[in-house]
Amino acid sequence: MSDGTITHVVVPGTFDPVTLGHVDVIRRTRRLFPRVTVAVAASVNKRGQGTTFTLDERVEMIREALALEGLPDDVEVAPFTGLLVAFAHEIGAGGIVKGLRAMTDFEYELQQADLNSHLSPDLESVFVMSSPQYGYVSSSIVREIASMGSDVSTLVPANVNERLRARYGR
Repeated sequence: MSDGTITHVVVPGTFDPVTLGHVDVIRRTRRLFPRVTVAVAASVNKRGQGTTFTLDERVEMIREALALEGLPDDVEVAPFTGLLVAFAHEIGAGGIVKGLRAMTDFEYELQQADLNSHLSPDLESVFVMSSPQYGYVSSSIVREIASMGSDVSTLVPANVNERLRARYGR
């Protein structure tokens, strides 16, 4: 990154669970940057509750999902705790990539990007729009549908679908 070019970025999230929308954003990010680290947050989810799956389970599910979906082996997956900007510096990333589905995502993510810029002006924030086919998919929607015994196989990778069926039944 000595010439200012960003070669390594972080795609952060709770990924509870990882969806096909997440995989799409990761795939598209990898097309833009030669090195991508998917950073799995240990923290509680956005509603202040504990996560459905443990940190280790989420890391494992993402690794399996990326392999199933044919992403390159050089997409790394790593757990993190604490501030995202500190993690990005720790691994030598020059940017943070966030997927956006709708205007409400943008408002929230812009606030986070502004805060990250305040904390660490050297990190760039990049937004990647989700593909229209995944614009309505979120981890919380997937969990809700799965918890009611409905099929989520078109919303998540096959390995995640199996975990959700094991967790919630059919």
